[in-house]
Amino acid sequence: MAAEASKLTENALKVLERRYLKKDHLGHIAEKPLELFRRVADSIARPDLDYGVSEDQYKAIADRFYNSMVNLEFMPNSPTLMNAGRPLGQLSACFVLPVGDSMEEIFETIKHAALIHKSGGGTGFAFSRLRPRNSVVASTSGVASGPVSFMRVFNSATEAVKQGGTRRGANMGILRVDHPDIEEFISCKDDISQITNFNISVAITKEFMIAAERGEPYSLYDPRTNRPYERDGQAITLDARKIFNQIIDHAWKTGEPGIVFIDRINEQNPTRAIETIEATNPCGEQPLPAYDSCNLASLNLGKFVKDPLPDNYHPRKNFMVGIDWDRLVDGVRMGVHFLDNVIDANKYPIPEIAAQTKSNRRIGLGVMGWADMLVQLGIPYGSDESLELGEKLMERINTEGHMHSSELAKTRGKFPRWDGSEFAADGVAMRNATVTTIAPTGTISIIAGCASGVEPYFAVSFVRNVMEGTKLIDVNPYFEKVAKERGFYSEELMGKIAGANSLKDFEEIPQDVRDVFLTAADITPEQHIKMQSAFQKHCDSAVSKTINLPNNATRDDVQTAYWLAYRSGCKGVTIYRDGSRPNQVLSTGKTDEKKAERKQAVPDKPVVAERPDTLTGITEKIKTGYGNLYVTINMHEGLPFEVFSTIGKSGYSTMADTEAICRMISLMLRSGIPVNNIIQQLQGIGGANPIFGRGEIVSSIPDAIAKVLKKHFGNGMKKEVKSDIFSVQCPDCGGRLEHKEGCVLCPGCGFSKC
Repeated sequence: MAAEASKLTENALKVLERRYLKKDHLGHIAEKPLELFRRVADSIARPDLDYGVSEDQYKAIADRFYNSMVNLEFMPNSPTLMNAGRPLGQLSACFVLPVGDSMEEIFETIKHAALIHKSGGGTGFAFSRLRPRNSVVASTSGVASGPVSFMRVFNSATEAVKQGGTRRGANMGILRVDHPDIEEFISCKDDISQITNFNISVAITKEFMIAAERGEPYSLYDPRTNRPYERDGQAITLDARKIFNQIIDHAWKTGEPGIVFIDRINEQNPTRAIETIEATNPCGEQPLPAYDSCNLASLNLGKFVKDPLPDNYHPRKNFMVGIDWDRLVDGVRMGVHFLDNVIDANKYPIPEIAAQTKSNRRIGLGVMGWADMLVQLGIPYGSDESLELGEKLMERINTEGHMHSSELAKTRGKFPRWDGSEFAADGVAMRNATVTTIAPTGTISIIAGCASGVEPYFAVSFVRNVMEGTKLIDVNPYFEKVAKERGFYSEELMGKIAGANSLKDFEEIPQDVRDVFLTAADITPEQHIKMQSAFQKHCDSAVSKTINLPNNATRDDVQTAYWLAYRSGCKGVTIYRDGSRPNQVLSTGKTDEKKAERKQAVPDKPVVAERPDTLTGITEKIKTGYGNLYVTINMHEGLPFEVFSTIGKSGYSTMADTEAICRMISLMLRSGIPVNNIIQQLQGIGGANPIFGRGEIVSSIPDAIAKVLKKHFGNGMKKEVKSDIFSVQCPDCGGRLEHKEGCVLCPGCGFSKC
């Protein structure tokens, strides 16, 4: 029987209303959550009619899909929820596009990327085929500008396209470590105002890792000839350990670049004999050949724990008996069936993607709610038992998924490129070239009311702003249940926990509870990587996982994490050091105490202060006559240092003017101009569209920025600087943001940005 709508949390309803439910031409919600699930289920079941099922069988299949979503046991990726059964009909989450070494090919790819972003998808690009900077261009007798310059062009195009009306497009930019421009690529995101719509990763080769381990040089290759790169007739090599240390240094500073082990990815690609994988999707879990796409969905593991647990259950002895394996296997079979249907129901953004996707029929069934399963079983995240269970669980999911794909191949046909795949060599019929992928599940895990992906909890209690001045405490339901059963629940305690990163210092909570309800702040980097490796062993594609490091982690800690990821079989790794990322929407991190103290006075000869690698910031929304203005003020030593603003629903001229104002304000602040002087110059500037809000008139964009500056820093006020990702606020609701795979996500309202 289908679940009641009340099973959806308030957060889930808010996210559905904001991003997923149909709206009429006036922007009013025109669909209920259960109607959304019915729309998706009916649409995705319809391809079964083309495979000969009866009308009654079709209805039964649609009901099975519907019940799995309504009972929150299974969720497809966001584009499927948004677009199934609707005119757009684009159902895939991720795509990889080729970037050829000619102006025509480059701008054809930019056009294709724009169409994908418009339809709600993310894109991955390998820029490794582009000739290096300063190479001669025969057709013009000029010189090439190199991959990084074209990444900026791609970035600008992404900025101009609003993705499916819900968020900006997300991109992954990848460059091989043996490309001559690799050092420029590694540092290309040091300036936070550049390439803001990209996550970046270095494609690491086996040759490079061997050279790095031995402390030897490695060869660079000319992408036009695939031969060793020469300058003045001499082959150019680089010190592998030096380049590896550069990658480590930048990842330590900002979390980027990530790394992908490209040779390992291709060695484990079942279609490697006929095509090469060069890039991944924006979060790194889905390696794909050019023009391929993947359709993702996740099983909510927390729903497959037996309740109550068997009498003979013990978390350290026989934890496997706590899982309802029969229901899980049924869920896997349903998920493979659902995703195979998505390929047929999909409306692809360009013909090349349609052809490539249907030739391989890649699907990516994954999991979410892993932390929920562990706490119900009483198993600490990162323990030996959790690693053993994770590996066995994923092995069962992968095995059963392959078995059902093989069964579908016998009734529906093998994927068209099967003859050139490793399955043909083994004589195994397969409907899908790949079956499993573990995605980050940001917003769909909010809808399902569960922990995301295979990550630990970010927090067990957090504050959610429901309206101006009104806050609610959201508590993890499993923790709340235990707290009430064990008698230590109180609103006051839940509020205290919401302001903390971990339960470890709350002595009023029993130790055995603290040992199980672990958060990201409690998990060591080694435990993160071992967990990623446990799931990767039986996953066709890759595993989305962020390796969290404490703020005091060293570069050696990052290096240790990278080597462990490589040696334990991971296909890539992304690290995030607490407080390290200067974010484009918000800035977090510790002020650089080594820099000279700034003075709030004008020196005789103004000097523009150097920007520290990491800054802490605040973001405030203020209504203007041109739409909502989001003003971000980054601080140094508790004083404003730079200002960024984003204006919604405005023309490009307004956006440009806003950017210009903020650049001048930032230059003045970095030159030591007192903030009160800046406020006095900006406040009261009139405009064509004044608006009344917050009990006062906001007469223009400069006036709005002045009001935000005055509120937080007027009369020389300073703010305490915190180095803590857990205190970073969402610009929409004020909730705390989570960092995942180069993206930020608000668990309270679903805001996300990559």
